[in-house]
Amino acid sequence: MSSTSTLQQKRRVAPGIVVVIVLVLALGAGVGVQYYRGHSKVEVASTGRTEPAVITGPGTSGKGVTVGKAGAKVNIDLYLDFRCPHCAEFEKDSGATIDKLVEDGTATLTYWPLQFVNPDSSPRLANAFAAAAANGKALSFVDELYGDFSKSWTSDQLIELGKQLGVGDAKYQQALQDNTYAGWLESVNKAADDRGVTGTPTVYVDGKQLPTDQLTPEGLQKAAAEAAS
Repeated sequence: MSSTSTLQQKRRVAPGIVVVIVLVLALGAGVGVQYYRGHSKVEVASTGRTEPAVITGPGTSGKGVTVGKAGAKVNIDLYLDFRCPHCAEFEKDSGATIDKLVEDGTATLTYWPLQFVNPDSSPRLANAFAAAAANGKALSFVDELYGDFSKSWTSDQLIELGKQLGVGDAKYQQALQDNTYAGWLESVNKAADDRGVTGTPTVYVDGKQLPTDQLTPEGLQKAAAEAAS
């Protein structure tokens, strides 16, 4: 075989080798990211904050979790999915506004945890939310899950989150393990379907759905003020 032929063979083989190397490196990077998401340290930022009272806890068929001060003139219904990136963006942009409306007694807030995005993690995280809400930590739990949205929020991470929020007792951990609130979550999803909710986040202020372009701090404040007047 001539040296020219050998060189041509090398030239034909080399691109394939490069592609394989690139794929291996990409796969390794992906595995590394996934490992980090599932093993990164849980660091709670909301420790010591004032938690609104739970008016309606999880478990009542077809009813969301309502927090706030009894007697508030306005109610905000928030339909969310804990694996929804748009919900994470909404929480980042408008969560503080809703928190303030709840804290000052303007509005109560009803969480409706749905399971649209991921068939595995969405139900698991919704069940964990219910377990935390049953222990009076609904708002802080939501803040923390969206505050570190890149996490996988594995069972171990959720147990650690519960401990740092002060609700990581055996009952909370058992609820995570047994998927205790699965039946209630199904009823919440049915109630959302009956209302015509087709995506997350969806927000109603006193029964009136806010258009997408009003899912902003200004839009929420305006809607709450109008409902309260």
